[in-house]
Amino acid sequence: MERRFAPAAILAVGPRAAGPIAAALLAALLGACGHARLLAGEDTGPTPTLAPPRRTPLPTVDIAPARGWPADAAPVAAPGLRVRAFARGLRHPRWLHVLPNGDVLVAESGAPPGKSGIRGLKGLAMAAVMKRAGAAVPSADRITLLRDADGNGRAELRSAFAEGLDSPFGMALVGDALYVANAGSLVRFRYREGDTRARGAAQKVVDLPGKGDEPNHHWTKSLLAAPGGTRLYVGVGANSNVGENGLAAERDRAAVLEVDPARGAVRAYATGLRNPVGLDWEPRSGALWAAVNERDELGSDLVPDYLARLERGAFYGWPHAYWGAHPDPRVRPARPDRVAAARTPDYALGAHVAPLGLAFARDARLGPGYAEGAFVGLHGSWNRRPLAGYKVVFVPFRDGTPSGPMREVLGGFLDAAGRAYGRPAGVAVDRRGALLVADDAGDAVWRVERAAP
Repeated sequence: MERRFAPAAILAVGPRAAGPIAAALLAALLGACGHARLLAGEDTGPTPTLAPPRRTPLPTVDIAPARGWPADAAPVAAPGLRVRAFARGLRHPRWLHVLPNGDVLVAESGAPPGKSGIRGLKGLAMAAVMKRAGAAVPSADRITLLRDADGNGRAELRSAFAEGLDSPFGMALVGDALYVANAGSLVRFRYREGDTRARGAAQKVVDLPGKGDEPNHHWTKSLLAAPGGTRLYVGVGANSNVGENGLAAERDRAAVLEVDPARGAVRAYATGLRNPVGLDWEPRSGALWAAVNERDELGSDLVPDYLARLERGAFYGWPHAYWGAHPDPRVRPARPDRVAAARTPDYALGAHVAPLGLAFARDARLGPGYAEGAFVGLHGSWNRRPLAGYKVVFVPFRDGTPSGPMREVLGGFLDAAGRAYGRPAGVAVDRRGALLVADDAGDAVWRVERAAP
């Protein structure tokens, strides 16, 4: 079934987009729709097929309108697994953090208002796209604590742990300090095991790109603590697609930043990462890995989103190059030196699948097929034909390196008409070895466990 971007969706951005502007936007968007030419799976793995760039004035648009889950419906787990709701009725749950006592923190969050780095007609169109996809919701600015005290796989206690935040996302516990990455700052709260509410007010540690009135296109700030807790790592996305706002607007962006919370010092750990969202430590090698969203507007087959092992000081190409030394023809002035310096990612997840959550299976108990590898939440495309993502996958590893094709762990997020019941975002492994999945469009957290024999 062919899906198009509806005129009503464009008009929904407001009266200024009505009339001739809306008609022009609609015509441009529909004219940009280009179908993928690669076969399924050709754009995944350690050596993906890279199609020729197909430049269009606006991105291909193919939306899975968000509809929410019927009361008796749920995603579909892979054979040998089962899924049920850990919690429902949340408000755009984006990210998860499991505390040592088993409590689960959920960041209920959305984009800060009026701070996109995409301007003009394209900005209007993207606002309409996000609204139709279920992403343009007012941010609850809240972290909620969920507790399953009786161990039945459902949270019976729900508490507002911290409120009045600024589009919170990443969380990390170090000793008695719970760190939270807001859209524009890193803050901390005092925490004692068993707390259902934060102790006292948030204390700012450092500012992050996007503070105040700065445009903030990729607003999410993921967070990961180093073993020992002396350093924190923050994923910061670019403020544009390919630097069209000028590289001055990209200061400390498209990077993973290393923060020394004791001194308040910040420096870049790895750069050239258009939007590094999920971060985790690979348990065998101890290496830092990231799930990265790549650039748009080069066609439905480019550029594959990816997993990458991050090394200190390494440059991964954005905006000058993609998938190693493949120059982006749109970036001016050309920088052959930066293209040549670009590292090739380790594992392609597919074009425009939008990987968000990343969690290695260090404590998972889902069966022998999930003993070593990474769970990745693929939030789903809005600019590819046909739709891609909208599932949680497992990438098997061996000795710290991807070792085979990824496979679906949790699907069924789309109905037969191409509408989205939900969209997987953050993933985490709970204290009993089950996989938790934050579903922001479905307002739920799902729990995946091994099925009984």
